[in-house]
Amino acid sequence: MAQRILGIDPGSRITGFGVIEIVQGQVVYVTSGCIRVQGKALPERLKSIFDSVSEIVADYCPDQMAIEQVFVKNNIDSALKLGQARGAAICAGMTRDLDVFEYTPTQIKKAVVGKGHADKAQMQFMVRAVLKLPGLPQEDAADALACALCHHHTHETLGQYSQQLKEVSP
Repeated sequence: MAQRILGIDPGSRITGFGVIEIVQGQVVYVTSGCIRVQGKALPERLKSIFDSVSEIVADYCPDQMAIEQVFVKNNIDSALKLGQARGAAICAGMTRDLDVFEYTPTQIKKAVVGKGHADKAQMQFMVRAVLKLPGLPQEDAADALACALCHHHTHETLGQYSQQLKEVSP
């Protein structure tokens, strides 16, 4: 049975999304893109993110959602807006009863590139290579696809580890 994962790279102006499917152990690209919200007050942008993610969920019927966690670099105000954008996207997934999983930027980069401090170009390159895309995806879409890939790799590894524990337990 195929499994679909929706990855979200949240942003208050640009939210990336990407959908992958796992078919007989193989990762297959389904779709990706960016939700661009410009020139509106924050509450209107949050509603636009909620509505757009809800539409993506309705159109592509993912089984799970993986979303990047907020990190505070320099600007607290930006981090708060990012957190609200995450909340809008998470609520859109939860209204469709999706299981939501959260990953730090470092976890995502490590799962996809192999090191936790990869730059945007490295992320785009690896996402393109892993998903066998004809060209580089947009940065935010690549980050969303990377989040979905991170979730798949994490759960696949945990599943294998769990199976190994069952085999050696008395």
